[in-house]
Amino acid sequence: MEGDCLSCMKYLMFLFNFFIFLGGACLLGLGIWVIVDPTGFREIVAANPLLFTGAYIMLAMGAMLFLLGFLGCCGAIRENKCLLLFFFMFILLIFLAELSAAILAFIFRENLTREFFTKELKKHYQRNNDTDVFSSTWNSVMITFACCGVNGPEDFEAIPHLPHSSSEKAIPEACCQRELQSREGMFVNKEDCLKGNERFQNRQGCYTVILNSFEAYVYLAGALAIGVLAIELFAMIFAMCLFRGIQ
Repeated sequence: MEGDCLSCMKYLMFLFNFFIFLGGACLLGLGIWVIVDPTGFREIVAANPLLFTGAYIMLAMGAMLFLLGFLGCCGAIRENKCLLLFFFMFILLIFLAELSAAILAFIFRENLTREFFTKELKKHYQRNNDTDVFSSTWNSVMITFACCGVNGPEDFEAIPHLPHSSSEKAIPEACCQRELQSREGMFVNKEDCLKGNERFQNRQGCYTVILNSFEAYVYLAGALAIGVLAIELFAMIFAMCLFRGIQ
């Protein structure tokens, strides 16, 4: 009877570690996608050092879960107590780190509000000055997503022009419509756009466009994180039970 219970525990341990292995692979893939993504998401996270750091943390967590899931599977199959103890301790550390990150994300969620981005844009944006990292990043985001400002072109009314720029340029060039959404894309009508012709301007704010574009991914990432935490918790329980059951 005890042998059957141990075999069952071994099987469950292997199963949970397999899911951890898959979860780590998903986080690893998501982290790589955020860092090398050609569609513009990298430009968004690059504008905020906290988000950019978070992408690398997610990449590191994914790699660690990937490795630990593999080690946990090996420990369960071979009934190796040292491997199981090593697995339990590291899963516990990762679990606590992920829980802390979730709490910090909840506490600092106000840094991702529309008002926060609007304030930062008006404070730091220097229009077409591509030597400034903040301005260059915002220009790339607006070009990539065919949007203008955080709320719309009105965000730039209080932003001063660069020296020797025309006073009639109410919006930056990045807000003008292009045939192809990239820096190399040709303008539809740059002169009329800068003169204020709304027909050739991107009028929708970037906050709404980006939120709509990545809303599904945010919910998916949240659900995945909750799932990974639950799997890690059960894996630790089964690891300790199997550790105590091995003679």
